[in-house]
Amino acid sequence: MSDTVRTALWVPLHAKPGKEAAVESFLKSGLALVQQEPATTAWFALKLGPSMYGIFDVFPDEAGRQAHLDGAVAKALMAKASELLAEPPKIEKLEVLAAKLPSRSVEKAA
Repeated sequence: MSDTVRTALWVPLHAKPGKEAAVESFLKSGLALVQQEPATTAWFALKLGPSMYGIFDVFPDEAGRQAHLDGAVAKALMAKASELLAEPPKIEKLEVLAAKLPSRSVEKAA
């Protein structure tokens, strides 16, 4: 894992009415898949409001970001999008200007 991150993704997700619990379950299940991606430095599944969710993740470079976009979580999201989401996910590619990451000793202790 790199000590720096240069690229990121932000994916806002609007749950269909009545699908909030299913979206939360789907997002929680994504963690196991992302843990298998060495170039995904950090990944967050977020609840922003009653039916608004998001995914934010960071990568050391464009190759890592693209590997994630080609990976299992992205494929699963696209497969479930029409069932769970009020609108298709909009994947926004971001550039990281500055970041504070945990030190390796902290990561090992956690």
